[in-house]
Amino acid sequence: MRSKLIQATLAAALALGLGLAAPASQAAPGDRYVLVTHAADSDSWWNTIKNSIKQAGEDFGVDVDYRGSGNGDLSEMARQLESAAARNYQGVAFDIASFAVLKSPAAKVSAKGIPIVTINSGTPDESKKLGAILHVGQGEYDAGKAAGDRAKAAGVTSFVCVNHYATNNASFERCQGFADAIGVKDWRKTSMIDTGMDPTVVASKVSAYLRSNPKTQAILALGPNAAEPTIKVVNDMHLAGKINFGTFDLSPAIIAGIKSGTIQYAIDQQPYLQGYMGIAALVIAHDQKTNDPAKIIATLKANPKFQARLKQYDLHPVYTATGVSSGPAFVTKDNVATVEKYAGTYR
Repeated sequence: MRSKLIQATLAAALALGLGLAAPASQAAPGDRYVLVTHAADSDSWWNTIKNSIKQAGEDFGVDVDYRGSGNGDLSEMARQLESAAARNYQGVAFDIASFAVLKSPAAKVSAKGIPIVTINSGTPDESKKLGAILHVGQGEYDAGKAAGDRAKAAGVTSFVCVNHYATNNASFERCQGFADAIGVKDWRKTSMIDTGMDPTVVASKVSAYLRSNPKTQAILALGPNAAEPTIKVVNDMHLAGKINFGTFDLSPAIIAGIKSGTIQYAIDQQPYLQGYMGIAALVIAHDQKTNDPAKIIATLKANPKFQARLKQYDLHPVYTATGVSSGPAFVTKDNVATVEKYAGTYR
């Protein structure tokens, strides 16, 4: 009787397409993980990461909390990390918005023996110094340089960097890479606007800069908070198609800007990968009691639920010896239809 029951169960699993793969996680009831970020509540770009960690929790059978800074205050992010240490989560993921600010609270997490994975901002080297198992993100300088190389090929020799988050070191790395690629010196003094996140202020400052510097050939926005108000400015000033306009990251408005020709490209760091893989790596590390990034990545690559997510959202991680590179990839008119469906939710 037991044999027949097992056979029936296996047949049902096969019929559902579940196969005989090992379970994604041996998570115990009540296992809880957390992602801590520098993001302000008003920063819509992080919605994709919120969605990704929710799906990672579903796929791996764990609970996942999201803790932003509220208003972009890095000291608040540091407090959230300290709170995570005190709550004894099974794993903590966070972005390295500032190595100097986060070094001490990260040490408190490590001191509890809680696994750490870093995502988004920061470098693999900084990640390792903070005690993290691995880093999932995009090389910010390299991404900025890749954008600058595209602009240089189009004949660009001047630009303005629309920086909506000047407290994050990654924003300067992006601008630096672009400036180096096109050969602009002293760009912090001549080619950057510190706009903050208020869309009215962003639009006002971008408009004022372009009127004062009418020979500006390119705009580099560092995310939707900078790009979306700038789209309106470019259109209102009748500069669409006349100025090389690129941005980091995606949103429905940015997708529309690419389709209309106002924006020439968006640099896609595939944030879904950062959130999902950050949590998944922590669960694997905890369940298998390993800090070996190669073993964790191998387990994740073999996971059918993760592979199904990659296929559904057309995501392409690049695996390295110590982590995962989630970008940069470029979205242009040529491939915008591929990501349009999921922009702002899962892309």
